[in-house]
Amino acid sequence: MERILVIGAAGQIGSELVLELRKQYGNEHVFASDIKPASPDIMEGGPFQVLDVMDDKQLIHFIIRHRITQIYHLAAVLSGNAEKLPIPAWHINMNSLMNVLEISRICEDVKKVFWPSSIAVFGPSTPRQNTPQLTTMEPITVYGISKLAGERWCDYYYNKYGLDVRSIRYPGLISYKTEAGGGTTDYSVEIFYEAIRKGNYECFLSEDTALPMLFMPDAIRGTIELMEADHDKLSLHSSYNLGGFSITPRELSAEIKKHIPDFNVTYKPDFRQAIADSWPQSIDDSIARRDWGFKMKYGMESMTKIMLDEIRKKLNTK
Repeated sequence: MERILVIGAAGQIGSELVLELRKQYGNEHVFASDIKPASPDIMEGGPFQVLDVMDDKQLIHFIIRHRITQIYHLAAVLSGNAEKLPIPAWHINMNSLMNVLEISRICEDVKKVFWPSSIAVFGPSTPRQNTPQLTTMEPITVYGISKLAGERWCDYYYNKYGLDVRSIRYPGLISYKTEAGGGTTDYSVEIFYEAIRKGNYECFLSEDTALPMLFMPDAIRGTIELMEADHDKLSLHSSYNLGGFSITPRELSAEIKKHIPDFNVTYKPDFRQAIADSWPQSIDDSIARRDWGFKMKYGMESMTKIMLDEIRKKLNTK
């Protein structure tokens, strides 16, 4: 039986991934960890450990003691926050990955590693429409630079040591369970909360900024499907493009207004606008669909209804 460690279990992806993995593998087989306490359902639903991924000695002792066979390493400083503290962000993002890769190489029980990349690996010279899997990549943010470097290290550890590393270049992720955490696409989560709380929202991107997005249930399912895919079918061990659906703030606000007619959005672009302008507007994920059968289930309309319904329940509002 697999024994899985999720690092960064209190974050946007980790908080939902842990619950889904426990459904599939059993609560006692999925170990959640973070540098801070997680939500009660994570901490009380199965084994949880406050763990600093930057502490390689603590990490290797935990992995050996619990005979971990799979690691999902999700801890990172996201794009917006990383630009405020570039050197610490680089240190955290890169050193934590190197700790996980090197420990996984040494520990014989560890058979698979998942590490998330991002569309931030692309840059102004990248084709912005239907961005291909293999293309020019010149990221302009410390987050994107760290993700591109991480992709190359993942591929290196696979080719040099045979470590089975798997990765997805996530687009913007939309979730009702965890609020925004410092990313450039976070408007797509904030807008729902503010629509319900206040009936208005000031967006930090311009109204026609098109970016690829993915509803969290599709991201979680796709992540687990990749980790469960037959190794022989995978042609990439750097990172797979994942596309989702492309939307602008104006389009998303119009969809929300179908449910909340009086909702009002104003626009005041900040430093994240330049980051968004360097990223793709749409993504070609045909290789992911070919290699491990990824299929998106949720588009903007179905996602919007679920987001509003679930956030109302969460905030206890009608």
